[in-house]
Amino acid sequence: MSSKRPNREEIPADKVPCEYCPGKCCRYFALPIDTPESRREYDFIRWFLLHERATVFVDEKDWYLLVYSKCNHLDETTNRCGIYATRPKICRDYRSDRCEYEDHYVYDQYFELPEQIEEYAEAVLGTRKDQDFRSPRYTPPITEPEP
Repeated sequence: MSSKRPNREEIPADKVPCEYCPGKCCRYFALPIDTPESRREYDFIRWFLLHERATVFVDEKDWYLLVYSKCNHLDETTNRCGIYATRPKICRDYRSDRCEYEDHYVYDQYFELPEQIEEYAEAVLGTRKDQDFRSPRYTPPITEPEP
């Protein structure tokens, strides 16, 4: 793999983008989720965002849960599949001519924090009157020093 990644158009005809890529598609997975329409549904999304390495994005009006988690079979040295011959069908169906090789993709909406989804819910559904939806900051308990 070259130290400088060429633009897609500069890749020789006998090569594929994977030979120059850091394996971006093997470092996360995204699952479609229902478009939230109620406080309860936004609260489910808030729950997703309370977990490490989870984000939610909207692309062309479709909502997705994205989890940053490297495939167990991604070879860190080559950034290539360690089980290529027996890889799952979803990997076989993935096409490098439509992949995220360029790294400049922008989502319509992108949420990383539970507070962001609450602000969005308030903008869509109006201000919540019954309680504060935001997550309180964690304050560790104060312990008394041992005598």
